[in-house]
Amino acid sequence: QVQLVESGGGLVQAGGSLRLSCAASGRTFSSYAMGWFRQAPGKDVREFVASISRSGGRTYYRDSVKGRFTISRDNAKNTVYLQMNSLKPEDTAVYYCGADHTYYPFRGEYWGKGTLVTVSS
Repeated sequence: QVQLVESGGGLVQAGGSLRLSCAASGRTFSSYAMGWFRQAPGKDVREFVASISRSGGRTYYRDSVKGRFTISRDNAKNTVYLQMNSLKPEDTAVYYCGADHTYYPFRGEYWGKGTLVTVSS
């Protein structure tokens, strides 16, 4: 089993940047693909944002964040990151870190509790 803890959320103005981190403990971090999902306020659907393969060599993004968000991982630190640039109000959501056996499609077998990102206009 993998325990995941997200951090780095907060309030930022449109056009600004944030970097989310997700620290993992438990079973071997490098044996899992990692990903980020988000859930906007008032919406029931949790949507895929980005994922990264176990080695970090391959990534996948939803279209609306391509060119603005970058997912990366440091297997020595058991941490995955989501660098978010040029943030928009529609990026406002609770962001969840997940672990799975494949980076695509990424569905998430283990999840953290989330971190809130609020982008003001």
